[in-house]
Amino acid sequence: MNVASQSISTPDKDWWRGAVIYQIYPRSYQDSNGDGIGDLKGITARLPHVASLGVDAIWISPFFTSPMRDFGYDVSDYENVDSIFGTLVDFDTMIAEAHRLGIRVMIDLVISHSSDQHPWFVQSRSSKTNAKADWYVWADAKPDGTPPNNWLSIFGGSAWAWDPTRMQYYLHNFLTSQPDMNLHNPEVQDRLLDVVRFWLNRGVDGFRLDTINFYFHDPLLRDNPALAPERRNASTAPAVNPYNFQEHIYDKNRPENLAFLKRFRAVLEEFPAIAAVGEVGDSQRGLEIVGEYTSGNDKMHMCYAFEFLAPDPLTAERVEEVMQDFEAAAPDGWACWAFSNHDVVRHVSRWGGLVADHDAFAKLYASLLLTLRGSVCLYQGEELALTEADLAYQDLQDPYGIQFWPEFKGRDGCRTPMVWDSQVAQGGFSTVKPWLPVPVEHILRAVSVQQGDETSVLEHYRRFIAFRKLHPAFAKGEIEFDEPQGDALVFTREYGNEKLLCVFNMSPAETGVILPAGEWQALTGHGFISNNYGDKIDIPAWGAYFARLA
Repeated sequence: MNVASQSISTPDKDWWRGAVIYQIYPRSYQDSNGDGIGDLKGITARLPHVASLGVDAIWISPFFTSPMRDFGYDVSDYENVDSIFGTLVDFDTMIAEAHRLGIRVMIDLVISHSSDQHPWFVQSRSSKTNAKADWYVWADAKPDGTPPNNWLSIFGGSAWAWDPTRMQYYLHNFLTSQPDMNLHNPEVQDRLLDVVRFWLNRGVDGFRLDTINFYFHDPLLRDNPALAPERRNASTAPAVNPYNFQEHIYDKNRPENLAFLKRFRAVLEEFPAIAAVGEVGDSQRGLEIVGEYTSGNDKMHMCYAFEFLAPDPLTAERVEEVMQDFEAAAPDGWACWAFSNHDVVRHVSRWGGLVADHDAFAKLYASLLLTLRGSVCLYQGEELALTEADLAYQDLQDPYGIQFWPEFKGRDGCRTPMVWDSQVAQGGFSTVKPWLPVPVEHILRAVSVQQGDETSVLEHYRRFIAFRKLHPAFAKGEIEFDEPQGDALVFTREYGNEKLLCVFNMSPAETGVILPAGEWQALTGHGFISNNYGDKIDIPAWGAYFARLA
């Protein structure tokens, strides 16, 4: 048994704190059977690549049985694998191989809503008196036939859909084919917690909870108030979406969720060394909600909000602001930071689209993410510095993008297939035309092109994650910011007897930085070069400097 495998077999309840988690979008990782769609066997075959990065865990986006209206985030069977992705046996094989390689496995849990094809909803909509009639959120029309209130779907239009059989509206915060479950009903909670146990018994090491702050609604169905235009932002929905015009205090973010999250955590505690991270989607109270959900060590282990997934430019001042806002909102909580995922424009395009030195920019931002206080989620292809794909309308698959095209092009641009081999058709992802096209510019950044090239972004990710592991202060230490010096971000990380200095030049020009007081010894092994002149250092464009206090 190797050291990595030993780390999996020996429970470490604190493994998640400072963990580096690699997100896999299964439709786009590796197609193993030639149907143009990635699958579980494909993931298993590519796990050595994941292991080579040095990450602690993978998070796999939904692979459950689904009609795929929202590509797996509309579940019709929570305890089975969709045939597109394989079988439960394939899942078990994948878990075993991941554990053999020292990689923990977290899976996406989508329990705020199901597919309208789920047997629970089929039964619920059949009458007002059946055994599952109250398992979803139903409400009568207003006297004039209009929906019960002004709640909006994040995918556009009213959050209510009319059902002619029950002669009632049902709530859907997303697509009309994604009815919201009624977690006010204890039976629903019990059944969903059974789903949690099902996957824990199959060996998963944790969960990513989708749309965690959408679990409960106001039972009085009160209208959301209008949100003042100056308070609107596009962090969780595109600016063209009227969803941003409301303050969402009744359709989500309800206080009743805290009790359910305690029940959820209690189930996790029945198993050794399990962890969960929640996705908090709110444009006004995101960090405050993260604080509520991660406080007290009896709810979520960690959560992430959308501050670093938003389009706002990531300046030195912005990084410090977000981190300090988090500390104020969640002083005893824990964050999981990400710059990219399957729902947002890839960050090298979102923030660095006009940057001349693409690779240097990507390396710097990777290193910044990996040194902030909190755990880290990396999104597949990020390690190759893949850009956001510019797709034609006829190639779109995402209903969100189709709805708001062309002002918002949806999420397909970050979901295109992973590129493995520049010398093989479709970048080695599939032997046939894939479900989304593979951009030519991605082929030029394939794993085969970057592998073994010490100047590549891929090798930088590997090198820097290894560097991070050598210094526990990066994973678990406190963080303290110095005043930014121009475009240079300066902070320290401290844990035990180790205090580390981190300096990031977030600009396309060389900059000089005065070191904080103290005897600093420059660290090596991270891949950056700078010139040190006593208490002053010159850092190249998109460069960084790391030192230890003697």
